[in-house]
Amino acid sequence: MSDETQSKVLSLVADIVKKQGNSSDGVASNHDEIKLAKKITKSKTTAIRGKPKSGRFWKTEKERFSTINKTKGLKQDFAKKTALRIELKRTKDLSHQVLEEFKQKQEEKKERRRENIKRSEENKRKAEVVQVITNSAKLKRMRKKQLRFIEKRDTNKAVEASK
Repeated sequence: MSDETQSKVLSLVADIVKKQGNSSDGVASNHDEIKLAKKITKSKTTAIRGKPKSGRFWKTEKERFSTINKTKGLKQDFAKKTALRIELKRTKDLSHQVLEEFKQKQEEKKERRRENIKRSEENKRKAEVVQVITNSAKLKRMRKKQLRFIEKRDTNKAVEASK
């Protein structure tokens, strides 16, 4: 609470005590009650808040960042800082090295796979049974299903490669 409201509260407490009785015992209790009121007001430093407009009563009032006291951490000496930097650099280099090895292995696997696919295609071509159709009338007599299996090839390359 602010000083102004605190003084008003104390004056109200004192007035109430005076109205209750003006006996000598009342004066002693009056001082006790004033001291008690001061203790209560000191313990309750937070202002009384009403119900928030949004209805979210569990939300607390935010503090500004300028009011928060931050402490600086323990300062390390220069030797420890340099040792930490060197260690961090070493771990980063190691992690980069591991990643590079992994990428290289992946690339090698991809290359091997490409080579295997290429080799298998070549082997399929070599193993094909080729039958040359010179009579074009045969093609016209064939059914659709048979025509699907016919592929055009350059047989001169295959003949030259076998020589």
